[in-house]
Amino acid sequence: MTIHSTFGKLAFSLALAGTFLFPGFDARAANDTTDTLNFVNYRDVRDLNPHLYAGEMYAQEMIFETLVDITADGYKPCLAESWDISADGKVYTFHIRKGVTFTDGTPCDAFAIKANFDAILENRARHTWLEMMHLLEKVDAPDAQTFRIFMKAPYWPMLTELGVTRPFAIISPKAMKNGSTKNGVTAYVGTGPYKLTKVVTDEYAVFEANENYWGEQPKIKRVVVKVIPDNQTRILALEKGEIDLIWGKNMLDADALNKYRDSKGFGVALSAPTSTRHIVLNGQNPVLADIHVRKALQHATNRVAIAKGVFHNTELPADTLYARSVPYCDIDLKPYEYDMAKAARILDEAGWKPGSDGIRQKDGKRMELGLLYNSNSVTEKTIAEYLQHEYGKLGIRVSLRGEEEQSYRDNMKNGLFDMIFNICWGMPYDPQSSMAAMRQRVYGDYAAQLSLPDKAQIDAAITEIMSSTDPVRRQELFTFALTHLHEDAIYIPLTYETNKALFTKRLKQKIFLYLFYNLIFHHPPVRDCICGCSDERHCDPPSTAHVRTPDT
Repeated sequence: MTIHSTFGKLAFSLALAGTFLFPGFDARAANDTTDTLNFVNYRDVRDLNPHLYAGEMYAQEMIFETLVDITADGYKPCLAESWDISADGKVYTFHIRKGVTFTDGTPCDAFAIKANFDAILENRARHTWLEMMHLLEKVDAPDAQTFRIFMKAPYWPMLTELGVTRPFAIISPKAMKNGSTKNGVTAYVGTGPYKLTKVVTDEYAVFEANENYWGEQPKIKRVVVKVIPDNQTRILALEKGEIDLIWGKNMLDADALNKYRDSKGFGVALSAPTSTRHIVLNGQNPVLADIHVRKALQHATNRVAIAKGVFHNTELPADTLYARSVPYCDIDLKPYEYDMAKAARILDEAGWKPGSDGIRQKDGKRMELGLLYNSNSVTEKTIAEYLQHEYGKLGIRVSLRGEEEQSYRDNMKNGLFDMIFNICWGMPYDPQSSMAAMRQRVYGDYAAQLSLPDKAQIDAAITEIMSSTDPVRRQELFTFALTHLHEDAIYIPLTYETNKALFTKRLKQKIFLYLFYNLIFHHPPVRDCICGCSDERHCDPPSTAHVRTPDT
């Protein structure tokens, strides 16, 4: 049985205490189990209402489930045992699994699922970053085992969006406030393999196995998530045996990974690429409105040096907004090669000349830009300082500002930045959902693109993509939109992001880390594939060469 919304496509296996599913796998050690895992995060689990967006997704994944699972082998049943799609692609009929209950004892039938969708639709405006919310017409439950969704038009990513945790995970109707969830819930009650049993705010949270879970019981019976905001304090806690595992995109820096890479007491693991780390350039800024400036910045960005110097090649250089392994993104785009002389020449020819203080200027505008980064990220400040120095060589003055994550995201959404760090959404949202959101003020993309002369054509192509039932036509539209965005130079790709894990040899349970935000303590599939294959596309499994385990 697989966990809902877990994707073998982006998975890697943590092979712990000599136990790993690669060449050299010790089958005898695979039977080792542990009752408790002590895990760490930099912040509290927060509000786990699955119909909103404030909570930690790994925690929501442990508690709640969705209608369908998304696996390396495609869509699989979860709360729905099966489903039918009408010939015109507009009606989805789900046959609900019998005998499933929420952890409060409430039956999880079609009526409970309809109550969830009614609550989600009551707050429809909050979820319009998902294109399906514009097309979803109505839902009904003609009986306890049948749930139907009616769409205004066909929508090919429908099952994908239903399979991700939020906002379509299912909570007990008894936990709603008068049938509503938009203003909060009374408890976090799901059907998943775990239940939340205790939270001490900003200190720790405890999850225990759901003894009445309808699927296979998780082998790890208890998960304690401790809150440790500081990077060095987390590592010290691991060394002292207070925690078993540190993992995530920004929870560990490359220096820490290198320090423990050959340690007998600790193991290091890297995922396959999960998303693209990049910088968004706000085209509404009077300096960045000049495409020559944007292209000069592209050529002045040494992605190889960042991958090697900051990440010790735990992240590889990125040439495009989406990796070619992402569905529909395997297209020929000419990379912006690192060439400082070319960058200077582009600026000179565009009329941006160095002033007496060395800062370039044109028509009274000085080349002074701000770079906003997430202060919760271990690595973004380091990259920002490096780019500040490199761009300074060209006569570009860059001021740095780090902000706490929520403030950073609010500024991004509202277009209050010159340059800002961002990441692609990752699978299964890429490329369709993240590109659909470019047409509205969801993250920084909308503001950044607003001044582009081809913005209307890009948006029109994305809109057609969402309802296209022809994969060939879909590929043509993706190629058009991605080519224009690449040539507009509005994004500076940096590296292909990976999850990084550091763990103690005392940890014997096999743990698979799925997606870049999901930590799953259950029984996911073994197969690994990084592409996010759909029915039309597939790619080879990722290399396991980067996985290291402690000696036994």
